[in-house]
Amino acid sequence: MRRLLSCVLPLAIMLAGCTSSGYDYLQTASVKPKTRFQDTDPQDFGPKHPLQNPVHGIDISKWQGDIDWQTVRNSGVAFAFIKATEGKDRVDPRFNEYWQQARAVGIPHAPYHFYYFCSSADEQADWFISNVPKEAMRLPPVLDVEWNSESKTCRYRPDPATVRAELQRFMDRLEAYYGKRPIIYTSVDFHRDNLAGYFQDYHFWVRSVAKHPDVTYADRRWAFWQYTSTGVIPGIKGPTDINVFAGSTKNWHNWVAAVSKDTNS
Repeated sequence: MRRLLSCVLPLAIMLAGCTSSGYDYLQTASVKPKTRFQDTDPQDFGPKHPLQNPVHGIDISKWQGDIDWQTVRNSGVAFAFIKATEGKDRVDPRFNEYWQQARAVGIPHAPYHFYYFCSSADEQADWFISNVPKEAMRLPPVLDVEWNSESKTCRYRPDPATVRAELQRFMDRLEAYYGKRPIIYTSVDFHRDNLAGYFQDYHFWVRSVAKHPDVTYADRRWAFWQYTSTGVIPGIKGPTDINVFAGSTKNWHNWVAAVSKDTNS
């Protein structure tokens, strides 16, 4: 659905002149860092610290257990990526509970799918669509792609061209059904092996817990940065992944408004 580019990618167009790999770093770089969320294993990211970004969010799965969503919202969490499905036959058992509770307290949320290369793109798209209702899709869906060397069921690594073709098919299916262009979540090694230089018209959510994405994802414009897996979020017991949005608070509200009204009926 190429017609969605004007809505789903407003930041890339509006801030095309920015020299950073993020969308709005020049605007947020002058903000004095302040502690918003604690971290049990904080890293030194240098001058481009994630605390300079004003919009923070979380990503969660069943491992977070019971969540006090009102406390989470009151703490300043602006968005939540919630695990929904995995491969062609797994559903996170807390997904329906989490997205409904996030919606109830007003936290913009998006479901994510963990991709398995031992199943076809169509099988996984069918599974995701059958388990994720359109009303669970406030923000665009997320495709989580990373090598999983510890998997007990699938360690297959296709060649890069096959990887890209499968991911494109999966994302095309989701975009056609939900009316939102998916966000791509990836890790440093998977991006290097398969994605560098490709999918330029998609938002990227990148994992980089030791260095700034400018270092680990050269030439990649990113929309979201997962900077820690050891964050402390009020309302959640145990360590939690924390992410930042690349733009300003105004950019964030404009983007959420744009993607929230693009869902197909």
